[in-house]
Amino acid sequence: MSQIDEENNAYWSANVRLIKISLVIWALVSFGFGIVFRPLLSGIPVGGTDLGFWFAQQGSIIVFLVLIFFYAWRMNKLDQQFGVDEE
Repeated sequence: MSQIDEENNAYWSANVRLIKISLVIWALVSFGFGIVFRPLLSGIPVGGTDLGFWFAQQGSIIVFLVLIFFYAWRMNKLDQQFGVDEE
């Protein structure tokens, strides 16, 4: 295998790992906290409602937006690391 192929594999491996981590966080927050774990979170008050409802209505959206900005920031760092960034 050539040096370029190894660098490409390392770049895409890091990219896919970042995507998988982001998707797991997104699924845990939106589906897990908003639906599955909602009964466990119902006793914690947040803004006049319980934490499970808050995650279902607003928390998952906020976490999704944070994940978008985190992914863009981390991918820029990854691009710089592998020398494929935009100048």
